[in-house]
Amino acid sequence: MNKETTARAKKTPGKILGDVFTTVILLVVAALLILFVGVRLVGITPYVVQTASMEPAYPVGSIIYVKQVDGAQVKVGDPITYSISSAGLLATHRVVQIDPERQLFYTKGDAADSADATPVPWSALLGIPKFSIPKLGFLASYVATRQGRVIAVTAAAILLVLAVFPQLLSSAEKSDQKKKKEKAQDAAADLPPDPGPPK
Repeated sequence: MNKETTARAKKTPGKILGDVFTTVILLVVAALLILFVGVRLVGITPYVVQTASMEPAYPVGSIIYVKQVDGAQVKVGDPITYSISSAGLLATHRVVQIDPERQLFYTKGDAADSADATPVPWSALLGIPKFSIPKLGFLASYVATRQGRVIAVTAAAILLVLAVFPQLLSSAEKSDQKKKKEKAQDAAADLPPDPGPPK
C-alpha cells in the first residue's frame, strides 16, 4: 500500500462528505460569479426582468443576458433591450417593425395587446437578449441590497476558510512530519558506529 492509498484510507466518511460539500459549494459560487460577472468579459451584460411585459418568454425575476449589436443587425421578431430614459430605465420588448431610413424600431411587449406608442431610436439600443435564466434575478436583486451584500461577503469568507484551512492544516502536518524525520536522521547520524560482534 503506497502513501497515497494510506492517506485515502485514513479519510473518514465525515471528511469525505465535507470535501464533497465544500467542492459543490465552491462550484456553485464559481458558476454564480460567471453568470453575474464573468459574462461581461465576452461582451454580454445581465439584466434583471422587473415587469411582466414579456411573459411568458421572460418572466419577472429572470435574468436576461444581452449581447450588444448594431441596429442594422436587428430583425423583425427579435427581442431588444433598450434605454427608455436618461435616468437609466431600460425595457425589453419585441421588434414588430423597422424603419431603417429613420433608424427606428417599433416594439411591443409579448404580454401587451398593442404596440408601444413610442418608437425606439437605434441610438437607444443596448442589444439582443441571447438567453435567460428564470428566478435568478431575485437572487441578484437581493445581493444588490445592503443586507444581501453583507450576507454574500460573509458567506464568501466562510467558504474561503472552509476551502483553505484544511489545506493549511495538511501542509503544517507534512512540515512537522518532515522535521521529525530529519531530526531522527540527524540523531541516527550522531550515534557511534556499531563495532560489530566481538572477536
